[in-house]
Amino acid sequence: MSRTRRPQTDDGSVRLLTLLPTGHGTGPGTGAATGSGPGAERADAARNRRRILDATARIVAEKGPDAVTMNQVAHASGIGVGTVYRRFGDVSQLLWALLDDRERQFQEAYMSGPPPLGPGAPAEERLDAFLDALVDRVAEQRAILLAAHSAAPRARYHSGAYQVMHTHVAMLLSRIRPGDDSALLAHLLLGSFSPDLMHHLTVERSLPAERIKAGVRQLLALRA
Repeated sequence: MSRTRRPQTDDGSVRLLTLLPTGHGTGPGTGAATGSGPGAERADAARNRRRILDATARIVAEKGPDAVTMNQVAHASGIGVGTVYRRFGDVSQLLWALLDDRERQFQEAYMSGPPPLGPGAPAEERLDAFLDALVDRVAEQRAILLAAHSAAPRARYHSGAYQVMHTHVAMLLSRIRPGDDSALLAHLLLGSFSPDLMHHLTVERSLPAERIKAGVRQLLALRA
């Protein structure tokens, strides 16, 4: 499934910082891109990787993942198409790398960032902040997440990203309601953020993010 590293966080949960599936990102240079290769990534290589991923993100935001081509990414990033191919292999690997990059940023924010999303706030505040941030993240990455979900609907629940989110939410729920089945409740709560449901709400129903966040809080209020 995914190559993982599992350092412990200050609250006892487990951090996974890689969600790339086996078979993706295995081309030349991708070990450094995912942090799994020997040695540190060179500064110039890191800058090129950042420019490529940022350019890919802009294309996805403007035109959707189906519009991404290696030539377009090379043009938008100002980096030679040969370099783009050497770093990421093909469009599929590039899109997975973009998801991986965004997931790393999100995980860093809720595992070790400032409160209330990160450690240092009461569990109730951290859970609200996490769910708000998750609404924003799924909305931002909706097109790619929906494409991945459509290709393999059940793969989401076996990915490193989902497992880390589930562990985090279950930990917070166990502190809010000790004795409840926090592992099951975390699955049910995260089910609200499936890409197809979020697509239905934000695109087909045109609901703004703030209304979805308010609805999640109303749903959580039923626990009282």
